[in-house]
Amino acid sequence: MSGGFRSRSESARHLKSDAKGTKQTPSNRGASHSDRKAQQQRRNRQRNDNNKRHQRQQGSSGGNKPNRKPAREHHRDLPRYVAWQALFRVDTENAFGNIILPSLMKEYGLSGRDAAFTTELGYGSLRAQGLVDAVIGECSSRPLEAIDPAVIAVLRLGTYQLLRMRVGNHAAVNTSVDLCQEVDKPKAKGFVNAVLHSVAQRTESEWIDHLTKNADPFERMALATAHPEWIVKVFRDSLGDYAISELSDALIADDARPRVHLVARPGEITAEELALVTGGEQTSYSPYGVVLEEGDPGAIPAVREGMAAVQDEGSQLIARAAAEAPLEGDETGQWLDLCAGPGGKTALMACLARIDGAHVDAVEPVPHRARLVEKTTTGLPVTVHTVDGRQSGLEAHYDRTLVDAPCTGLGALRRRPEARWRKSPDDVPELVTLQRELLAAGAELTRPGGIVVYSTCSPHLEETVKIVDWAEKNCPLQPLDTVDYMCGMQHCRAGENAVQMWPHRHGTDAMFVQIFRRSATPER
Repeated sequence: MSGGFRSRSESARHLKSDAKGTKQTPSNRGASHSDRKAQQQRRNRQRNDNNKRHQRQQGSSGGNKPNRKPAREHHRDLPRYVAWQALFRVDTENAFGNIILPSLMKEYGLSGRDAAFTTELGYGSLRAQGLVDAVIGECSSRPLEAIDPAVIAVLRLGTYQLLRMRVGNHAAVNTSVDLCQEVDKPKAKGFVNAVLHSVAQRTESEWIDHLTKNADPFERMALATAHPEWIVKVFRDSLGDYAISELSDALIADDARPRVHLVARPGEITAEELALVTGGEQTSYSPYGVVLEEGDPGAIPAVREGMAAVQDEGSQLIARAAAEAPLEGDETGQWLDLCAGPGGKTALMACLARIDGAHVDAVEPVPHRARLVEKTTTGLPVTVHTVDGRQSGLEAHYDRTLVDAPCTGLGALRRRPEARWRKSPDDVPELVTLQRELLAAGAELTRPGGIVVYSTCSPHLEETVKIVDWAEKNCPLQPLDTVDYMCGMQHCRAGENAVQMWPHRHGTDAMFVQIFRRSATPER
């Protein structure tokens, strides 16, 4: 089964319906690759048509945000209703879960235990969607793509509670049935009740055993950890010799809530001072980092005043490497961030540049992201250029260049709960081409003896060590031993000279970084 459990349609692809719409069993998997592809295309069209039809029906009764009843008193079970709103809008509007759920909780005034319950239910249901959809598909008399989007959101919440939350079966089923009324789908009550009673017949581990009884180890791990199978294989390949002992931990780490990392901006406040005023602890590797166990970082005075900011420790190490790796030759004081948006690494580089009397040119082709860079770097020695980094028109004279290239983002799945189901292996070739072009452009813009840092938030070998291999053969770049610039980080070497960070090892996002020195002439 290629691709694993990727989306509502794909997670139930082993279930097929006959002409009468009755359910068939997982053993019906004999279709050829082309047949499966055609079936998937039909399912996607059917799902899109269903979503559009639902939106038109809601639109005819007023507004373009269906099933919204803002007044708190209108809802008997506000935490579940808010979680439902988030799932529904992620599915039908392509909203981002990490943005829409906090926004909805604020809108509806959720706090304390209600907010904690809603967060676990909403984010958990989005992360576990592959497993949840596979179980629903096994228990439903209808194919998932034929179920109303509002109802599938109810089923996902109910199934997640049954499988992974300490909610009694009776409560999980009954509150889900009641939720049908809340979201204007009273006719679905019987269907939801029947499906969830069927789900409740097995525990999560029993469902995994049942659904994977004829599966290979990667299919089973994909379902058990709620990842598409292709991502499981990407992690396996990147972990290499450590895959047997660490693959499960690496995947499970994507479901853990990341701790908040702050960066103390050099010249404004030290990490020691920031830890003191926030009650946090200094990070293990970055000399500028502070980690918080809980709390709203936006409420911290140092953050509000621009003395500190939210930034993953791995990102801090990458920006530091770009600023600290030793140059050869005379310094010009000109630094470059070739892929600057939204500006976190640019800001830290600029703080360090200010101390050194240097200046940073920041390149970002997307206007709204360029404006974010300007906002993030206010008061710092930064000039933002809203141009394509591959054709920037800038003069080739930079001492230091950071190429934090666009990538699949597989290293930050823990921050975006639905992201794993939206990504595709088909995205990779186009991104690899872009990464090569940007790195080549960065090399050309850097003076001989200067530093070029290539980084991604991905462990995918095509985006990481294979880019380094390509650059050695095609660009005037000499790899340096990057581990030396990671502030004592252990167990992080990738390939010969690069660094691959991991959440389960280092507590950072799964970031990759390679430091190069610009050669005087191309090495071919």
